[in-house]
Amino acid sequence: MNRMKMRGRAFWRVFALLVLLAMAGAVAYGWIDYQRFVRSPLAVSAQTPSVDVGKGSNLRDVVGLLRGQHVTTTGPLYWRVLAEQLRVAGRLHAGEYALTTGMTPRDLLLNMAAGKVLQRNFTIVDGWTFRDLRQALAKADKLRQDGAGLDDAQLMVKIGAPGEMPEGRFLPETYAYVKGDTDLDILRRAHAAMAKMLDTLWAQRDSQVPLATPYDALILASIVEKETGRADERPRIAGVFVRRLQNHMLLQTDPTVIYGMGESYAGNIHKSDLTTDTPYNTYTRQGLPPTPIAMPGKPAIEAALHPAQGSELYFVSRGDGSHVFSSSLDEHNRNVACYQLKRCQ
Repeated sequence: MNRMKMRGRAFWRVFALLVLLAMAGAVAYGWIDYQRFVRSPLAVSAQTPSVDVGKGSNLRDVVGLLRGQHVTTTGPLYWRVLAEQLRVAGRLHAGEYALTTGMTPRDLLLNMAAGKVLQRNFTIVDGWTFRDLRQALAKADKLRQDGAGLDDAQLMVKIGAPGEMPEGRFLPETYAYVKGDTDLDILRRAHAAMAKMLDTLWAQRDSQVPLATPYDALILASIVEKETGRADERPRIAGVFVRRLQNHMLLQTDPTVIYGMGESYAGNIHKSDLTTDTPYNTYTRQGLPPTPIAMPGKPAIEAALHPAQGSELYFVSRGDGSHVFSSSLDEHNRNVACYQLKRCQ
């Protein structure tokens, strides 16, 4: 009888040991598997560039989104343990978060706790017209289109600039935005940036520049912007136009004529276009056009306010993006014959 009791006790000891070993093995396996989860990158692909976490979402909701996008196959338990370990449980912010190659669950949770939402960039290009800008805004990814149904005047009211003509008023620059931002947000920032920069540069202008207002500078800068993309030529071209203004000469610049033609411009400018009067035809009207003809960048504005000194009154394109300058009409006519008519002597 005692022998049977001893055997029974031995059996239970062995059984208990096996259970403990099994439990220890399960814990060890779970820990190793958890560490694999923590270290392993998420299954990010071109089809899953981001995860959009709505307001009021909890961690289980986030995991459900990630599983639905096949970014992870792991259930909420490991995510909960990791969140507790990182001390971010209950501190995750709503928003759109980037899913980048190599990102781990730890990286994503830390980004969500810090509110590092996905930022996109929108670039306003030097020389764009306001029409170009509106078309580009309409195509911007994840940018809410609150201004889409507004005409230009209504749009300027919405951004806090009633009565202003929009052309030239927005600073060419790259603007970051997040999901939920609107086209009007971008325009407000670009408008404020241009106003601030123009005021700063106007205060530093060459005192001899014959421009009455910062807006005049903006108009001249827009012409310089459209005439050349070469940094070394901007001050020289600005100088030509400044001297023509001082001498009461017509500016005679094709970009203003083209702007005045509007949608009728088909890629070529004809002699009849130069003689057809519009408010922007600087072959028929004295002085600056009534508004800018594009959005000038900072270098073009600086050139307009600090034009190169000299006697040059004319320039003509060489056809390679550069220009040849001259001080007399005879010299200019020879340059036109050489570089435009290919009749070099």
